[in-house]
Amino acid sequence: MSMSQPTIKSVLLDPIFHNNPIGLQILGICSALAVTSNLKTALVMSIALTLVTGFSNLFISMIRSQIPSSIRMIVQMVIIASLVIVVDQVLRAFAFSLAKQLSVFVGLIITNCIVMGRAEAFAMQNPPVLSFFDGIGNGLGYSAMLIVLGVIRELFGSGKLLGYTILPTVNDGGWYQPNGMLLLPPSAFFLIGLIIWALRSWKPEQKEAPTFRMAPQVSDKEAY
Repeated sequence: MSMSQPTIKSVLLDPIFHNNPIGLQILGICSALAVTSNLKTALVMSIALTLVTGFSNLFISMIRSQIPSSIRMIVQMVIIASLVIVVDQVLRAFAFSLAKQLSVFVGLIITNCIVMGRAEAFAMQNPPVLSFFDGIGNGLGYSAMLIVLGVIRELFGSGKLLGYTILPTVNDGGWYQPNGMLLLPPSAFFLIGLIIWALRSWKPEQKEAPTFRMAPQVSDKEAY
């Protein structure tokens, strides 16, 4: 197998460590802001998106040669929407309170850039098994970022993780003063920015080349 051909290992691990959908590609930001105020909703959203991405890639790849190019996006969205409906109904049946907390964000998986992007860019050009693992890998990369955000925001925003007290708060006679700002969506935006900065400092090759450069300053004498 040539080095240019993707392998199951590469498509599964690269989105987690080297090509993270949020950390490098800056995709899926909206749901990351909304569902990471506590770790439980972040975990449920992570599982939902990972399963939808994996199985949508699998099914789309299986029928890719039968899909007319002119309607491929419609077919992809029908498959993704069907899987999202299944996930939503399972959540409503077995975890209704979590389904209410996630509200519209599970439904919006249908138009999530990560899911649509992998279906179009990978599943339409690669075999089913490889496409399935590519979807799972990108879902895990998305999940890793959501879990990090969920831990930071819930732990330092309320002193808890998964509802269990980790840092006793002053309201309960403890020592920790929770930072309520971390529970607000804008805090996730700044945290994502800090994580992206840290990742690109650790891996300088992920920095994007500047699209322009400032011209050097020219003195009045040089100008004439």
